[in-house]
Amino acid sequence: MSCRCIDLVSIEMKALGLVDGWPAERVAVGVASAQGTLFVHGSAGEFRWASVTKPVTALACLVAAEEGVLDLDEPAGPPGSTVRHLLAHASGLPFDGGPPIARPGARRIYSEYGFGVLGEALAARAEMPFAEYLRVAVLEPLGLGARLDGKPGSGLWGTLADLLAVARELLAPTLIAPETFAEATSVQFPGLVGVLPGIGRQSPNDWGLGVEIRDHKSPHWTGSRNSPRTYGHFGGSGTFLWVDPEVGVALACLTDREFGDWALEEWPVLSDAVLAELGQA
Repeated sequence: MSCRCIDLVSIEMKALGLVDGWPAERVAVGVASAQGTLFVHGSAGEFRWASVTKPVTALACLVAAEEGVLDLDEPAGPPGSTVRHLLAHASGLPFDGGPPIARPGARRIYSEYGFGVLGEALAARAEMPFAEYLRVAVLEPLGLGARLDGKPGSGLWGTLADLLAVARELLAPTLIAPETFAEATSVQFPGLVGVLPGIGRQSPNDWGLGVEIRDHKSPHWTGSRNSPRTYGHFGGSGTFLWVDPEVGVALACLTDREFGDWALEEWPVLSDAVLAELGQA
């Protein structure tokens, strides 16, 4: 499909000012295209990314796959599971530890624990700590000042500039081949039903490799104007990043307020306002 890419602009985006009314002390939001950052608004400094860490960890695994350190279809996790299953939340492992609660490939079960298993598998194959491989394979090449302080699925801390750099990578990859990226942003194990944390049951609950795919999910944390091809992730620390390849832009958001009902009210409104304003530019 063709992409209606947005040119770089230097004027203020009014839609981003909506975050000034959010119930958070600190908020930083920004819009990026593949060519660079378009708009930013809000607080400076470092934020906890929570589960927005997962797409970055997935990038490290995809780099490892291209380097021959890891194979996406090699065994990892419970019997019958692979690296691909873990990246796509299809391994059957529960959210926070313990034995599998479904056979691999049967249900979409969002698993923080599964990303910990993934980090251990990559560390073992790379023969270095996961945090070190992440730094060398992803953080440094992208010029990020972000740091991993915690689990492979939720331990990154960084600035809005760092997250926007990730956004640009997820719009136009430089670390992995286009074919690998296309695979990562397409549905893995199609048709699986599952619960989208904090939102509810989705049928199907589509995911790629480390990123959620919007498809036609409703309700959803992105906007009604987002295309079904939109992919990204949100975090329990009130953070999110979505990329809409139909428009060629990404929206990144960092806050210091835990995810809750407020986010499901405010995030779609912001997303729709941003896309509407870009459409008028």
